[in-house]
Amino acid sequence: MRIGVLTGGGDCPGLNAVIRAVVRKGVSVYGHEFVGFRDGWRGPLEGDTMPLDIQAVRGILPRGGTILGSSRTNPMKIDGGVDRIRGNLESSGVDALIAIGGEDTLGVAKQLYDRGVNVIGVPKTIDNDLNATDYTFGFDTAVNIAMEAIDRLHTTAESHHRALICEVMGRHAGWIALHAGMAAGANVILIPEKPFDIDRVCEYVESRFKTRYAPIIVVAEGAHPLEGQMALQTGELDAFGHVRLGGIGDQLAQEIEKRTGKEARTTVLGHIQRGGTPTAFDRVLATRFGLQAIDAANDGDFGKMVALRGTEIVRVGLDEATKELKTVPVSRYEEAEVFFG
Repeated sequence: MRIGVLTGGGDCPGLNAVIRAVVRKGVSVYGHEFVGFRDGWRGPLEGDTMPLDIQAVRGILPRGGTILGSSRTNPMKIDGGVDRIRGNLESSGVDALIAIGGEDTLGVAKQLYDRGVNVIGVPKTIDNDLNATDYTFGFDTAVNIAMEAIDRLHTTAESHHRALICEVMGRHAGWIALHAGMAAGANVILIPEKPFDIDRVCEYVESRFKTRYAPIIVVAEGAHPLEGQMALQTGELDAFGHVRLGGIGDQLAQEIEKRTGKEARTTVLGHIQRGGTPTAFDRVLATRFGLQAIDAANDGDFGKMVALRGTEIVRVGLDEATKELKTVPVSRYEEAEVFFG
């Protein structure tokens, strides 16, 4: 077969490891031919391709980002987008497509599969919010980057007797905030799944200062207060209809200073969490996903996503993977609350 590969949505460490595994096994074991589509769904929309052979994937295992490029292009919002993709796949002689991405990229993959395109999905997102898989690759690296940053914030917070707020990514799921906050000993963790009480947050801040230590607050970009407690900014929408998040850390700092009289500062990690070399966990997971994805394509088992269940890689339907977000359960958040204040 001639198989296309694309990486869509936000970049993250481990994408290149998937591409490498798909191509290495696909060529050496099955004898398939590969073509890379540039910049997510823009590639098959516009017929923008690049050669993807074993030579092209040498040395990319430890590299962050993606050699194919990425974008948030949504072909479902473009008139005739699906027909354009099908036509370009046919003209390129592509028999199947491996789409590596998160909720939005795989949502498009599911719709294309429903319209007759042979698609296999691979779960990528630092947010870890894809249903049907225990972990997505990219998440572990993002958590470790955030943890190291919070470790460093502890010492400067104590030196200056300030409350320091670390705003992390995660969109509408609090997995990065929860894991990084617990790993780095944060005094408060705020996640989108549970609206926070700003008065209670300020109590935690004042309680921490009484111990002669300075408080560290980890807040997910999608976290929000109880209704009516704080005025929040509204953001513009991206191509998939998501509000562009960010800014909750600065608003939180202003409220803490106003209510407690204590100095508060915010560090927004932003895209630092997406960059750089992947952790060992993500390299191995991404490689295993790639190996299993090419197996599924070779078997003709389309409309599936490879997923981690325990320590095994299994195949699940794209519909199961994309029907709802995987968010932080109340019980997991309650574990962390023991350490607040």
